[in-house]
Amino acid sequence: MHAHLLQAAKQAGLAVEIHEGTVERLNAADNSVDTIVSTLVPSSVPDVPAALEEIRRVLKPGGRFLFIEHVSDRPGTWGRRIQHALRPLVRVLADGCHLDRETWLAIERHGVAEVACQPFRLPVPIVSPHIAGTAIK
Repeated sequence: MHAHLLQAAKQAGLAVEIHEGTVERLNAADNSVDTIVSTLVPSSVPDVPAALEEIRRVLKPGGRFLFIEHVSDRPGTWGRRIQHALRPLVRVLADGCHLDRETWLAIERHGVAEVACQPFRLPVPIVSPHIAGTAIK
C-alpha cells in the first residue's frame, strides 16, 4: 500500500515518510514524530500496552495518534457474547485479531494528555462497533 499512500499524499500536497517495522519497535527516536496513523492495529498486536507505550515514546509533545479500530461491543449484549465466542477462531484466521478488546480504555491509560473517540457501527456484526479517535501527547 506504500505506493498508494505516497500517490495520495502527493495529490494532497503532503510530505510523508514511510517507516517499516512493527508497532512494538518503531524505527524513530524519542519525541521525534508529529503524527502516527493507525488503522486496525491494536486489535491484533500481542502486547497492547507495549505498543501504545512505543507510540507515546516516539510522539513529540503535542503529537497526535490518529486511529480507527474495531472494538468490543457493549457488555451484556449478544454482540459481545458472539465476539467472545468467535475470538479463538478469528485470531487464527485474521492475523491475531481480538474481536473483544476494549482498546479505547488502553489508549486512555497510556500517558497521553487528551483522548477523543467517536464510536460508529458498520454493517458487519462481529467486527462492529468501531471507534475513530485522536490521542494527543
